Amino acid sequence: MSESRFTSTDHALMAQALRLAERGAYTTRPNPMVGCVIAHGDAVVGEGWHRRAGEPHAEILALQAAGDRARGATAYVTLEPCAHTGRTGPCADALIAAGVARVVAAMRDPFPQVDGAGFDRLRAAGIAVEAGLMEAQARRLNRGFLSRIERGRPFVRVKLATSLDGRTAMANGDSKWISGDASRLDVQRWRARAGAILTGAGTVLADDPSLTVRLEDDTPFVPPLRVVLDPGLATIARGRVREGDAPTLYIHTADAKPPREIAAQRAVAPADGSNFDLRAVLELLAARGINEVQVEAGATLAGAFIAAGLADEVLLYVAPVLLGDQARPLFAGLGIHSMAERAHLKIVDARAIGQDQRILLQPAPAA
Repeated sequence: MSESRFTSTDHALMAQALRLAERGAYTTRPNPMVGCVIAHGDAVVGEGWHRRAGEPHAEILALQAAGDRARGATAYVTLEPCAHTGRTGPCADALIAAGVARVVAAMRDPFPQVDGAGFDRLRAAGIAVEAGLMEAQARRLNRGFLSRIERGRPFVRVKLATSLDGRTAMANGDSKWISGDASRLDVQRWRARAGAILTGAGTVLADDPSLTVRLEDDTPFVPPLRVVLDPGLATIARGRVREGDAPTLYIHTADAKPPREIAAQRAVAPADGSNFDLRAVLELLAARGINEVQVEAGATLAGAFIAAGLADEVLLYVAPVLLGDQARPLFAGLGIHSMAERAHLKIVDARAIGQDQRILLQPAPAA
């Protein structure tokens, strides 16, 4: 339905539900982030947000907070209430049992076991159901979950740090550090919301990254999976990527000879020589419940994701330095030979982070 048919109170309370949902950004995966507010008019009687997979959903926590005051109330929820039993019971049934009179949802849940069944169950019980309020914001919040369910692959963010002249490393590979301390701290927040941080064997051998999340406070998070694209498993015996609490997955070609001790830490993906089929890699990660992938790699792998049309977002930190024309570029292998072939991006956010500029870009159609 048109958003104009919702009241200002509806908008305000759904905005609150979305803010609650976002609190689960670092902990809910592979589940979506969901928030719920229960109110009589503009008087809130209960609210909740989903924290971790296997724990109570947002609606259950909001109903527990509301108690008997839920009867006759409106429940604002950022995603269609579930109608199936997984690790928790159906939220639609809980809303019915609590006696709510109306449910306003931001969007339908495309997950096959829900996908309209929650709305149908609520309506069958005589509850008024309205959907579509602030749907664009809800979809943005859960872009990773929706990508995995609707496209069969995770949402992909390519993160890069660059000089003003578009260079990411010196000719010898030295890249520490282009960006400043504030940018490197900011990256940790983006890492924390990713289900996986993906890099290539060349980056592991050259830079020895740990690819872990290091927040400056005690905010809880689920360590993302570290994924190394390593055709011949050249990196399995070295590097900080093997250390710490975060799990590591090595993706290699079928002709590699993995040692027995990493049997649970590897997967095979199709490749043309040493060039992986990146869509197949992403489908493999989706099958493991990965919603968002953050690519932190060199120009070749970053360029491969762009060239394949698989980069949904580019997270770019621009430092006020110059590295010169012998330094390495942002992207390699794009195969652009004329202005007509140039790749178009749109800036969706730009802000100062310390002395750097952080620019968030998304692919855009040619003008």
